[in-house]
Amino acid sequence: MKNKTIYTICSLFTLLVLLGTSQNLLAQNITATGKVVDKNQEPLIGANVKVTGTQGGTITGLNGDFTLSCPQGSTLEISFIGFITQQVPAGSNLTITMQEDAIALEETVIVGIGYGTMRKGDLTGSIASVSAKDMKQGVITSAEQLLQGKVAGLSVVQSSGAPEAGASIRLRGGTSLSASNGPLIVVDGIPGVDMNSVQPTEILSIDVLKDASAAAIYGSRGANGVIIVTTNRASTDMEQKSIQYNGYVAIGQTAKHMDLLSANQWRAYVRDNNIGNAIDYGYDTDWQDELERTAISHSHNVSISNSKKESGYRASITYQDNQGVIKRNDMSRLAGSLAAYQTGWDGRLRIEAGINANFDKWNPIDTRIFERMANMNPTFPVRNPDGSFAQIGGTNTENPVELNTNRTDDQKRHRFLGYGKVELELLKGLKGVANGSYEYQSTEGGLYKPTYAQLEGQSEKGWGQRTHGEYNNQQLEAYLNYDVTLAEIHKLNVMGGYSYLKTTAEGFGSTRSGFDTDAFGYNNLAAGSDFRATDVYSYKNESKLISFFGRVNYNLMGKYMLTATVRHDGSSRFGDNHKWGTFPSVSLAWRLSDEAFMQGTSGWLNNLKLRAGYGVTGNQNGIEPYKSLAILSADGASYYDATTGTWKKSYVQAQNTNPDLKWESTAQLNIGLDFGLLNRINGTIEYYHKKTSDLLWTYPVPQPPYLVGTMLANVGDLVNKGLEVTLNANILRERDLTLDANVSFAYNKQEITKLSNDTYQAVGLQAGSLHGLRGMSGQYSQIIKEGYPAGAFYGPKCQGIDENGKYIINRDEDGNPISEYLGSAMPKFNLGVGINLAYKDFDLAVAGYGMFGQKVLNATRMAMFDPTRLPAQNVPDDLLTSGVKDDLIFSSYFIEKGDFFRLQSVTLGYTIPGVKKIGLQKVRFYLTGENLFCISGYSGIDPEVSIPDNVLDGPGIDWFNSYPRPRTYSIGVNISF
Repeated sequence: MKNKTIYTICSLFTLLVLLGTSQNLLAQNITATGKVVDKNQEPLIGANVKVTGTQGGTITGLNGDFTLSCPQGSTLEISFIGFITQQVPAGSNLTITMQEDAIALEETVIVGIGYGTMRKGDLTGSIASVSAKDMKQGVITSAEQLLQGKVAGLSVVQSSGAPEAGASIRLRGGTSLSASNGPLIVVDGIPGVDMNSVQPTEILSIDVLKDASAAAIYGSRGANGVIIVTTNRASTDMEQKSIQYNGYVAIGQTAKHMDLLSANQWRAYVRDNNIGNAIDYGYDTDWQDELERTAISHSHNVSISNSKKESGYRASITYQDNQGVIKRNDMSRLAGSLAAYQTGWDGRLRIEAGINANFDKWNPIDTRIFERMANMNPTFPVRNPDGSFAQIGGTNTENPVELNTNRTDDQKRHRFLGYGKVELELLKGLKGVANGSYEYQSTEGGLYKPTYAQLEGQSEKGWGQRTHGEYNNQQLEAYLNYDVTLAEIHKLNVMGGYSYLKTTAEGFGSTRSGFDTDAFGYNNLAAGSDFRATDVYSYKNESKLISFFGRVNYNLMGKYMLTATVRHDGSSRFGDNHKWGTFPSVSLAWRLSDEAFMQGTSGWLNNLKLRAGYGVTGNQNGIEPYKSLAILSADGASYYDATTGTWKKSYVQAQNTNPDLKWESTAQLNIGLDFGLLNRINGTIEYYHKKTSDLLWTYPVPQPPYLVGTMLANVGDLVNKGLEVTLNANILRERDLTLDANVSFAYNKQEITKLSNDTYQAVGLQAGSLHGLRGMSGQYSQIIKEGYPAGAFYGPKCQGIDENGKYIINRDEDGNPISEYLGSAMPKFNLGVGINLAYKDFDLAVAGYGMFGQKVLNATRMAMFDPTRLPAQNVPDDLLTSGVKDDLIFSSYFIEKGDFFRLQSVTLGYTIPGVKKIGLQKVRFYLTGENLFCISGYSGIDPEVSIPDNVLDGPGIDWFNSYPRPRTYSIGVNISF
């Protein structure tokens, strides 16, 4: 019985082995083949493909294709960074379309942090990143425009529609009253260069370092934040060969006009009011229309790139020709760039060099034409019957068309940026980097007003001017970067380096009048016979900045992160007692979503990270070279030298010595929360508090002991605090249909908390001068005072108009107007909105931005709201219905809400399918409309008015110099070979 049982067991075991063997023989391996693509059917190179439950596998090639041997009936698992992992049955000729993982993709974005890069998911500071696909589209004349409405807390104000006009940038409110408020610009690792030294079409991404913990690595230049620009340089990341053409043709027209009386309205007013001395010249002239035109612009860009692992290059050239909507105003630009790299020593050595250059020519206008345009009688003709320009006579009523025509103003600007970079892997994880750069800019101007020109030309018998200015930066930076991972959970990065910067600026100019002929224009100033001692000038200055800097990044298990930076700057601009300054920062981050107690939220909460940082940065831009020194000027009275028998210039001290002069210092606390919801929404909430100390201002000082009555000194304090919210949502994510939306919101409150100390007293600091407007001599519209923000409007408050047409003004017992705070020119809220829709081969992008809470002084309307102007001059339509019969007075009546929301651009594109069959990579046509509407209650042409760096220049004042902003329509094409 026992032997029989053993025999039965052995027989069953043998049967099972035979069955298993037959199964293995039946389960023959198959070859799975296919292609992995994204939603646009573009190949994904380097995607991982493996059999589910196994190790190893393969990766996709240059065309996204793969081949993998696997058991029949098995399942393939495909994964790629930034995309949702998919599982599909193994087979042949598969096409696997991967869907983006919005949260993972956002976390893996590589951002610039200054002297290196980092995954966005590992950041501890406040850094916003904008990729090329999200930047402003349409006609771009300055690179700053790319960021309008794209970053929470970043205000990009373009107050002029002139093609040569740039934009002012402020991040989280201004930090200075008299120094620069613009962020430091870093282009391809080179700090302190002009953002417009590179072509907008070549910009790949822009990273904005908002808080001090991120910007402190740039020390005394980082107080206003840092903008890091990365261009389309050749890359070793993947092999690619391409030729691309991008071009457009655009048509622009003035978006809004001033509401002035037409000739018929003027005649009706004269008739209804029985004005007998009114002169009707018999014409119907729209002076705005006479100055304006339909502007036609076009741009063409060709780029060539050839990259592989060992070497590569990229070259690009751009030509732009942009007309302004005001006649005779235009700008052309020729720009080019070339970058190349070579690797060696088995990839441990990388050498890169590149150049960027552009050449601008433009013809600006005399902005006085806008005041004359508004003043002119609408019945007066542009030209006399003989074709000459008609002149009405009087002050500020010169013919604006003549003023715009009878002058020659040619301006040129050359920019050059060259760099060389060497990277060497010294040891595993240890890399040395040396970066040298040279930036050069020159501007040339030629202006001539002929002898027959109404303004200056006739009185000066011809007036000519030539100007020239040069500016260059020579910079060398070297640093070591060490990366190490310990026990797979500790990641450490240490960076330390040295920087040397020398800046030189020089120039000269000359004017001359009294010409017997206009034939030479500005090209032969010696032909003018009248000259003054002030007709010739020249200048030159130099400054140096030497720095030592370092940073430590530590990451524990991907959950706990620390960043600490320090920079030690020494500047020749500082006084003897403060030649060096130290700027430290520290920031921490905690990824709560990875903690065990948060596991229950994984179904809806994809990411939750808390950040906190504190740091100190500086602003040395308010200190010109030699400001701490006693300097002499040849402005003294002439004296007779008996020895030589000649009259000579005497020199006087023009500036006091200030050994305590130093940078403005900004300390900033930042607390941020990053979150991801439902694998579709990600966002950031930020709170910041920044205090700027040692504000630079020119103060009165006693004489004696000082020889000069004023001195630039560090005294005041300024506080900005605010809240920022950014949301990005993947609303739809289907194969043929995707819809994304993003919103950014920012709130900022500013207050000047200190202006005086025991040594320097600020008394009655007035700003926003209205001198030049009729009846406004010696009148100021703003005040610089403790307890108020910069750009604070200050004056009488108007309660309305009484039955006699008089302004109802708050007055004291003696009848004098009572001045009070009337609001700030600085916006309290900023809003940015973007929508991107793609359906099959069509794409649609919509972008808008707005500013809210700011006030605008409509000085144009104030100057024209004067009944005595009629009938000789023109007035706004609403003056006739306002009931105003009073003399002109500055008050809150002319201070308006500057709130607005602008539909910045709408772009509809179509990508032609199947072009690869004819050897093309991509062909896309698009239509773009810009400035399609602006929602605002402001009565002027445009509420987006100038915010200059120096508050004395009057931010938020609209004063006859508002070049109309165009509404533009363009058609373009993108072709890739």
